[in-house]
Amino acid sequence: MSKRHILTFETYDDWDTVPMEAEYVVYNLPHGAPLDSLPNEAFERVEAFAFRGHDNLGADIMDAFPKLGMIANYGVGFDTIDVEYATSKGIRVSNTPDVLTEDVADLAVGMLIAGSRGMIGASDWIRSGRWAARGAYTLQRKVSGSTVGIVGLGRIGRAVAERLVPFGCDIHYYARSAKDTPGWTHHADIVDLVRTVQTLVVTVSGGPETMGIIGADAITALGPDGFLVNASRGTTLDESALLDALESGALGRAALDVFRNEPDIDPRFLQLDNVVLSPHQSSGTVETRKTMGQLQRDNLAAYFAGEALLTPVN
Repeated sequence: MSKRHILTFETYDDWDTVPMEAEYVVYNLPHGAPLDSLPNEAFERVEAFAFRGHDNLGADIMDAFPKLGMIANYGVGFDTIDVEYATSKGIRVSNTPDVLTEDVADLAVGMLIAGSRGMIGASDWIRSGRWAARGAYTLQRKVSGSTVGIVGLGRIGRAVAERLVPFGCDIHYYARSAKDTPGWTHHADIVDLVRTVQTLVVTVSGGPETMGIIGADAITALGPDGFLVNASRGTTLDESALLDALESGALGRAALDVFRNEPDIDPRFLQLDNVVLSPHQSSGTVETRKTMGQLQRDNLAAYFAGEALLTPVN
């Protein structure tokens, strides 16, 4: 039986490319490359996408491949894929949920600790010779026993909260409805939540429904001693308002793994010493990336075998 044809987006590691190439005829579209860089036969032969990255995957790309019937997304978030259009064309979409929850929660808490204790600045304080020349580093903020608000108590938000409970943190959260929790406090309004907490961790999914869900009012309400951690999507907060608040001191500090216009982030961030910057690498461990790739391939295999997808989106 001849191999089926798929199109991969961006760059995969060898542990993904080797098994994909063993199973399929693989075409690749690197980041930023135009569709017309693909050989002509790809457009008539490709039946499925192995999609990776944060570029938009819309009707124009789908329509260029008349045999396309499946988009296997590498990642839990699929807000860059026009799922509604894919569904209207009978194109199945899958993602890789659950497998990256622990890594994202780990990084969110790590950024919370790093930002609260000024760990990056403290390292620079030593490396620059200022410890020896100028003495002790400036005092920072305590994590244990603090009040933490979480926006979005899904898999990742809950995992973040569970990590902070042993620190003695008082957990508050925003969600559409109250969840079954061990005494955590539900808030139906984000600004009300923000006014109650010292640190705000954003873990909602991306997409139109959460676009700008953290606005200027919420950022300002955190105040000059407040700390905002974003481990969701750059689209979930008003980035201009965040930058204004960090520059003016209206917000004390922030830690961000996600941004608008990645990877060409707003250069204003680079001038700030009260923000921890992370290059959207919350799932960036060898173990999790291997598991994500395997689940993506398992969904592709299920599609071509005419079986139910393991983790369908539509």
